[in-house]
Amino acid sequence: MDKDIVIVGYSGHSFVVIDALLRNGRTVQGYCDSEEKAWNPFGLKYIGSESSDAIIESLKGQDLFITIGSNRIRRKVFEHFTRNGVALRCNVVHPSAVIATKMTMGTGVFVSANACINPFSEIGDQVICNTGAIIEHECKISDFCHIAPGAVLAGNVYLGEESFVGANAVVKQGVRIGRRVTIGAGTVVIKDIPDDVTVAGNPARIIKSE
Repeated sequence: MDKDIVIVGYSGHSFVVIDALLRNGRTVQGYCDSEEKAWNPFGLKYIGSESSDAIIESLKGQDLFITIGSNRIRRKVFEHFTRNGVALRCNVVHPSAVIATKMTMGTGVFVSANACINPFSEIGDQVICNTGAIIEHECKISDFCHIAPGAVLAGNVYLGEESFVGANAVVKQGVRIGRRVTIGAGTVVIKDIPDDVTVAGNPARIIKSE
């Protein structure tokens, strides 16, 4: 039987994850965050700050899931936990998502309502495939990426670590996207993108470099 789960982060994106957990019959025991939230729409118990050594120790052996939308913050929290001996092995998949039988998925992955992941795709650790996102055949999504609602990655797309694909963006088949790239909402990507840039428009153009 699945154990009760503790979420890390309690706002915005976490509400979507909690809904998926409840639809899957999971019980959310409580939440960790930097502070107790005044608005507690799911009536969850506040366990404490994830930066507290005592809280970290108490969470060892617990089912945990990071519900933070920001790739960089999610990675920072993940690395903090793993450095302190806390494993994060759970995945959360909404029951309406369509997942190919022949694909691979890491750990700490969230697949939201009506998302679709097609055959021979590879999904890394701590990836978010948000509402209605489409990841076509043979795509490779690296660790700590976020595919926003309605985004479409055509076949054989590569997405580097910590990259973000905005809502309703479209990435042409075979395109390679670097690390820490931000693709704006509605953007159409038809050629490769280097590391550490923000792109927007149709077709996509670089509007910011880190």
